[in-house]
Amino acid sequence: MSKPLFGIYGASGCGRGIMPLAREWVLKQGFSLDRLVFIDDGNHNPESVNGHRIVNYTDFLALEASERRVSVAIANSHVREKIALRLQQDQVLSWSIQASNCVIMDEVSLGEGAILSPFVTLTSNIRIGQHFQANLYSYVEHDCIIGDFVTFAPSVRCNGNIVIEDHAYIGAGAVIKQGTPDQPLVIGRGAIVGMGAVVTKSVPAGVTVVGNPARPLVKPSILN
Repeated sequence: MSKPLFGIYGASGCGRGIMPLAREWVLKQGFSLDRLVFIDDGNHNPESVNGHRIVNYTDFLALEASERRVSVAIANSHVREKIALRLQQDQVLSWSIQASNCVIMDEVSLGEGAILSPFVTLTSNIRIGQHFQANLYSYVEHDCIIGDFVTFAPSVRCNGNIVIEDHAYIGAGAVIKQGTPDQPLVIGRGAIVGMGAVVTKSVPAGVTVVGNPARPLVKPSILN
């Protein structure tokens, strides 16, 4: 009789950080660890990492299974989206993973495929889209809306009444100032907030901001 098969897509840093959380969940559900693998389409040298074998996606689909669930542990949000669409087309289920010590309070809507690392907190009245990644010690305060494929590096402080649009990346240690109910602070689609930045006003789509207070990154001109 076939059993479910579970995969962490990505065998590099992000995937290795998530695998212990996946392993804990699989064991609690009573499945053996041979049903949990890394999926990686690169060269498999070594052929396993931290006790889990690495298979490519084609081989993953070929393995016997009653169902397949995959968590996409890829930091690049656009690559993450491509993989998520591929999984959907192949009828592979999205797998949300969260650490046992995460804190999730009232009226939190969390989309499929989320990854919540240890010590993440989501407070109240929050709506989050699909394939959100929140790294260690990050938090989202009250009345926030977060889009699809948003990434939080470690220790992001997302305060209340903030809108973060699809594919935004918030760097490690960044602080986003609280907005107001009638005028939320907005981080636009595809915007990048640099490591340690303190964001005090809205960031347009596609813009990178750095510093305290955060300002658009200006690339140095090239002198002839």
